[in-house]
Amino acid sequence: MPPDPADAPRRLRHLGEFSALAEIAAAQRGLFPPSGPELREQARGLLGVLDLTAASVRTERTWTAGDLSGEEVSWDVGFGPRTRAYVLRPREAGDAVLPGVLALHCHAGMKWAGKEKIADGPEDPSPEVARLRAVLYGGRAWAEELARRGFTVLVPDVLGWGSRRVPLADMPESVRGDPDPELSEADRYDAAAARYEQVLAKYCTVLGTSYAGVVVAEDLAAAAYLRSRPDVGPVGCAGLSGGGLRAALLGAFDPGQAAVAVVAMISSYRDLLDGYVASHTWMLYPPGLSRLCDLPDLVACAAPRPLLVWYGEHDEILPLSGMRRAHAMIAAHYRQAPAGYTGVFADAGHSFGRSAQEQVFGWLARHLRADGGEPWR
Repeated sequence: MPPDPADAPRRLRHLGEFSALAEIAAAQRGLFPPSGPELREQARGLLGVLDLTAASVRTERTWTAGDLSGEEVSWDVGFGPRTRAYVLRPREAGDAVLPGVLALHCHAGMKWAGKEKIADGPEDPSPEVARLRAVLYGGRAWAEELARRGFTVLVPDVLGWGSRRVPLADMPESVRGDPDPELSEADRYDAAAARYEQVLAKYCTVLGTSYAGVVVAEDLAAAAYLRSRPDVGPVGCAGLSGGGLRAALLGAFDPGQAAVAVVAMISSYRDLLDGYVASHTWMLYPPGLSRLCDLPDLVACAAPRPLLVWYGEHDEILPLSGMRRAHAMIAAHYRQAPAGYTGVFADAGHSFGRSAQEQVFGWLARHLRADGGEPWR
């Protein structure tokens, strides 16, 4: 049963004198109509998801660090600099086939770094990355810890971050602003990149796609590469916040995902309206998506495939009412196979701390290993 459109105008206050906009939209366009059996294809067309391939893959370097082996690979998606990604595996696994996980880095207002936010290469993390990990990830490079549990973990950059970031020289002068000599190069870049995201989103829209459509297309290419590796078995994905949105979109559009874990990202759109819209990336707002469905409908469109959604009850940028509504909506999509959906409400904020990591790691192991058993073969 879809939510009653009539309750939105009564609750909407953030727009002040303009709050009646919700009532008019509900009357003339319908407010967040329920999803249908064709949702995946309709949404793919609406987002303008591109058909990209990870072409001319090459290994840039390899290393070992303690009990892990690492590989940096790169590929070409047809535009911009080559995408770089880390591949992490237990050192003792050799060439054994392990379940694969696409570990998706967050947004977090930090675009200088991408994959480095959740995994280390041969170098130590930068001060900016260490600072972010302390706030969001319990001080842990969680993709590495997941690899130690017996997975082949792929950590790719994506459009706008790390190896795929937009050079400052390509941004308008009004976006670049005056450099602050007291900030590090990374922090100066992130300040400009925050202003540039709306420009990038506008370009994507004018080109007939969307920011979300390009990002998920790059993630689809990365997932296809991960599945193509001879040392990889079933593949799933996981991420926090912007990475959680990436996981949700990848899960919606990639039938090859065997399990999807979304951390601290999902709310109904209608509950975001009252003061939460400005806190989020343009990836969350593909033009026209809310005419087709609410976000939880899209997240659940691959039911009964295993899906975990982790909600922080004290999330600073997501309303608890929206998370509860999303949970109920997703559970409704899984009513024929309730064991397929795991919704976790935790006494936590907008983060992916160690306790949540352990829950997600265990859940991935149960769904990607044969009978939850041996980590590799």
